[in-house]
Amino acid sequence: MHDSVPPAVAKGYSKERESRRPGDISRRDFLRRAAAAGVVASIVPLNEALADLQGGTVRQPPRWLKDRGVRFRRDGIPKVTGEKVFATDIRARDMPGWPRNQSHGFLIRAARADRLFEGIDLSFLDEDARPDVIVTAEELERDRVSMPEEDFYGPLLLARGETPAFLGQPVALLIFHDFVRFRLAKKRLQFRDEAIRWGAETGHLQRDPYGGARYVRIGGETPEAPDVFSPLKNTTVFGRIANRSVEWPSPSEGGEASAQALYHAQQLRQELQNPPEGWRIYKRSFSSQYVDPAAMETDNGNAWYEEKSGRLHVVTGTQSPYTNADHLIDMVRTSRFTFSELSFHPGYTVGYGQKEHHSFPYYAGMAALYAEGRPVRLALDRWEHFQSAIKRHPFDIDTAIAVDSKTGKFRSLASELIGDGGGRKNFSPSVGQVSATALQSIYYFPKSDLAVTVNASRAPTAGSMRGYGTLQSMITTEMLVDEIAADLGIDAIELRRRNVMKTGMKNTQGAIPAGTLRADELLDAAADDPLWLERRERKATYEAAHPGHLYGVGFAAVHKDYGTGAEAALCQIEVDPRGKIRLRHIVSEIGCGSTTSQMLVPAEHLGRPADEAEFAAVDWPSLPLVSNNEPYTMSQEEQDEAAKDPHWVPRITSPRSASNSAYYLSHATREAARQLFELGLWEAALSFWSEGVGGGQAAPLVVRREDAEWRNGKLVAGALNPLSLEELAQRAHERGYITGVTVHTFNRWAWTEAEFEVEGRRFRAPIDALSVKWGEGARAERKAEMRDGGYAFQPRQRVFYPPVQRNNAAVTYYAPVATLVELSVNSGSGEVTLLSHKSWMECGNMIVPELVSGQLQGGLAMGIGHALYEDLPRYEDGPGNGTWNFNRYRLPRARDVAAWSQEGHVLPPLSAKDPPKGIAEVVMIPVVAAIANAVHDATGKRFYAYPLKPERIQKALA
Repeated sequence: MHDSVPPAVAKGYSKERESRRPGDISRRDFLRRAAAAGVVASIVPLNEALADLQGGTVRQPPRWLKDRGVRFRRDGIPKVTGEKVFATDIRARDMPGWPRNQSHGFLIRAARADRLFEGIDLSFLDEDARPDVIVTAEELERDRVSMPEEDFYGPLLLARGETPAFLGQPVALLIFHDFVRFRLAKKRLQFRDEAIRWGAETGHLQRDPYGGARYVRIGGETPEAPDVFSPLKNTTVFGRIANRSVEWPSPSEGGEASAQALYHAQQLRQELQNPPEGWRIYKRSFSSQYVDPAAMETDNGNAWYEEKSGRLHVVTGTQSPYTNADHLIDMVRTSRFTFSELSFHPGYTVGYGQKEHHSFPYYAGMAALYAEGRPVRLALDRWEHFQSAIKRHPFDIDTAIAVDSKTGKFRSLASELIGDGGGRKNFSPSVGQVSATALQSIYYFPKSDLAVTVNASRAPTAGSMRGYGTLQSMITTEMLVDEIAADLGIDAIELRRRNVMKTGMKNTQGAIPAGTLRADELLDAAADDPLWLERRERKATYEAAHPGHLYGVGFAAVHKDYGTGAEAALCQIEVDPRGKIRLRHIVSEIGCGSTTSQMLVPAEHLGRPADEAEFAAVDWPSLPLVSNNEPYTMSQEEQDEAAKDPHWVPRITSPRSASNSAYYLSHATREAARQLFELGLWEAALSFWSEGVGGGQAAPLVVRREDAEWRNGKLVAGALNPLSLEELAQRAHERGYITGVTVHTFNRWAWTEAEFEVEGRRFRAPIDALSVKWGEGARAERKAEMRDGGYAFQPRQRVFYPPVQRNNAAVTYYAPVATLVELSVNSGSGEVTLLSHKSWMECGNMIVPELVSGQLQGGLAMGIGHALYEDLPRYEDGPGNGTWNFNRYRLPRARDVAAWSQEGHVLPPLSAKDPPKGIAEVVMIPVVAAIANAVHDATGKRFYAYPLKPERIQKALA
């Protein structure tokens, strides 16, 4: 979940530069920091740590592949035979080398946030339920144990004499060395407040907002003309946080960039108050609810601290393992505890963002320090998980759209977005920024002013949930567009056609999106669908056959960004003398099939998928790189100076987030395969074809690299003899051609390119670092060059990094999805029943179509839940009081999602080279607004707040 924001900030205003999705630290940077701290550190995936216990690694059989695709996921057999291990499954006896005596712990949390905390009182517990260890903020202060990046996560435990910042804030940790006593105590303490001593009433804490940003764009006379003002051209405004609010600069036409932005925003707002003749202004207020991601694995950890040696072992589920491990080192190394080594074991997990930069791993580590040398398990039950785990931000959004009533063209867009970040800052500033820049949906607006603030509150913390703010904003635009169409008497899809962004148009940041924009094709497909064309006849027929049920059809279309604005990846590909392809990659599997996809990508240039692979690779000796890892905040001068070092890159690697694997991580795989082919295998092919008298079979022909292609498993080029990969690999090794490459790639809303010189040949490629490996028959001097993990680093001659100002683009890569929904509303109860739905998407060339289908189906179910069912009160009646579970939180079931009457359609790619797009988040969004629009079509009532629960609809129909 990670997109960038501009580094340009007005003088005198907040200089805090938030990445839109601040990412996980790199693996190399983690190891470097650990070494600097004097700590031996390792991150070993849980399944690898348990290899001995499980009797060795289960290897995937080769039959997972089929012609032009896959039979099942590469990890399909391990998934169904039990090799896929979650952290929640682990006890101390399961971990090799750990003691078998398992302790257990749980956190006491504050269920109110309006009085002073005066400590805990466990005197009412019987002797058989007393804890062995009690940890409070006093013990942490005494031992110098503190939460890393406290501004982001908050303190570990609430100190005595302070008012809780939020409901569910931890105040103490209890550790039990006996499971029976643990269960007795937890049963007696859960849902009761007697263990906490409260002091004077203070009221709820009033705190400053977490952040505020403003995106102002004034276009030229035509969409193609230069902008008068835009974030990309000038600046994004970051508000000054003071006096419990966000303060914007004073408007000034001739002032600094931020003051100019406010001047243009002021002019736009005044125009909305006094519009030109023929304009209509539509202003509406929307709200979206507070949602739990409902990850099936609750937050948990099992940790062991060896007091004598200072070794800390942690098992947990997380989406950002290297950040967690790095922060654990920071937490312990400055404390009184001896600290020599960290062994961090992340298990498989799927968290929808809930386990990205969450704080729970630090509580597991903290518990181990106080567990008296015993392993301690800290695992939330579902009530505790609802109380404390990261949520989706609720938003209140006020939007105004100006429309030319004669043409139906949109003239300007203005919006104020107010998000509730809950008790801790976490990713709130960047979620707000992403929400604002997504609000335009698929439409072109000549002018726009989008202001966002994310406030602190006493609700449990909101953070990086799937969609990252875009769902909350885009669905409101889609609802308002439908209302505008109805008021103007224009077909709702036709109004969208008139205003859809076309190729070359600019977004609200002033950036031109990548490639051809094809949302208009989705609109055309939906407009021609019988469900849309025949909706009036279907309504009459259905309602006649189902008295008391109201029929409606709704539509929505959005496009969403993918990537972070600082995407970096490493990939290594090599062939052995038998032609076996080995892939090594930074990508890790979090459930969406990325490892399956990456193994297929080399086929484009090497003729077939990889035979073997190592994923989540940690160290990269074959490509020695350095980085300050400040891709969002460095100045242009800093980048230019650092880039002179051919080993320097702006960022080593990216986390697994922001739908980044299909496009960004595949780019690294594709370029590694390309370079291996062009630098090594192509030379081997030419050596075959030029053998013999007078230059062999190639001499009478024109041989071009661009004529080469793989067909039926063999390399062909014109009329030349087809060659197998085995033949090419054997020849490359015999003659000492290049048989392996490692590449690094970096994207800041555009690809970095660099010039290299290898074996006397100079070329330019969309990579910024390269190492090569020569085959077994290489000359001695070549072998002597391979000093970096068996590879030879090739210093770039020149590099062309995207300018840092391009951070202000905020996004240039979009994936569009459109959805039609057919539903009925019970006019008595207000209950909504989905009858069918159809979706259209455009995602380039699909790597694995079955995985795309799975993402669409899962995303639709999540979107349906947001639209109709899922909702949490934010404050005292909400999950922070510790009494919420799935008995109160309604998730969609199979019967709710029209499982057997849904369709998904994918536009054909523009070409064989049309790259794949990231669609994991966007697929859940349009169905939310389509349902609201369909409910209006059925009932004649418009709704501006989610979810559309039966009682809300029933009240409107009364």
